Amino acid sequence: MDAPHTAFVADSLDRRIISALQIDGRASWHAIATALGEPERTVVRRGTRLLDSGLVRIGAMAVRGRSTVIGVRCAPGQARVVATALARRPDCAFAQLLTGTWDCVAEVQCPRDRLAGLVMDELPGLPGVVRTLTLPVLRHVRTIREWHAGLLTEAEIAALTEGTGAVPASADVSPPSDTAGELSRADRLLVHALAEDGRCTFDELARVSGVSEATARRRLGALRRAGRVRVRAVIEPVLLGLPVEAVLWVRTVPSQVDAVTAALAGSPHVRYVSFVTGERQLLVLTAFPDEAALHDFVTRAPWLREVVSVDVSMVLGSLKRGGMLAPWLRD
Repeated sequence: MDAPHTAFVADSLDRRIISALQIDGRASWHAIATALGEPERTVVRRGTRLLDSGLVRIGAMAVRGRSTVIGVRCAPGQARVVATALARRPDCAFAQLLTGTWDCVAEVQCPRDRLAGLVMDELPGLPGVVRTLTLPVLRHVRTIREWHAGLLTEAEIAALTEGTGAVPASADVSPPSDTAGELSRADRLLVHALAEDGRCTFDELARVSGVSEATARRRLGALRRAGRVRVRAVIEPVLLGLPVEAVLWVRTVPSQVDAVTAALAGSPHVRYVSFVTGERQLLVLTAFPDEAALHDFVTRAPWLREVVSVDVSMVLGSLKRGGMLAPWLRD
């Protein structure tokens, strides 16, 4: 699992274009250039180069149920096998190999009426699994959809989310009802095409799904607003100068959860925060420029005053991000 070639990202403008795509992966190059105040020709050239390189990928994931975080302890030498099996599940949003108590962590989308089968049958049945930890997500505080590493100003973010018609982050991450029903055949075809290329034109989506271009545009908008489809820009944080990733398991005083989560969500180093069941209420995915910055974050940050304990696991490798498999796992 080799890291991306970071020299490919030339300068801060590349990183700002990446951040813009994280805000709205389907934003036009014209909209991005306008929001960033850069020449459109430059943004088109650089943005296209980033996408063609495969270092930045835009994809979509159909939401199949409520989110559940899974921690797995594996038999010696089996962590990569187990993590790969989790990552290949179509309902898996992310899967990472870790140091520490749990060898890997993943988030899957499972309707609550199927949770018992997941916990008692599916996970224990994976070869190499020794012990599992299952933590249903009660609330997403921040997801990858809302993280852009602090490289854009509030005005630039507003231009991308309002000026381009991007779906608001709050709508895009709202969980659908478990009783929302199956997607239609046309919608499934549309989502499958977006999973391969999240920047498919509406004309391409219409041809693939067998509907008119206007219908494809309307259906995608409705699915995103309902939280049933999530469009994501998938990158390695190293491309933004943040090569050190860690998972934090945070236990806090219940009455201070809101204050702690607000502080965490305000940090450019926090990529994901969810309130989960269990002894430690918060699962936090982070990225830093170096280990010294991580150390400061978990020992000196103001939000620690309201925290009972923090367990830190370093990320050894990511097998799936934003519903997209790592390139070396793709068929």
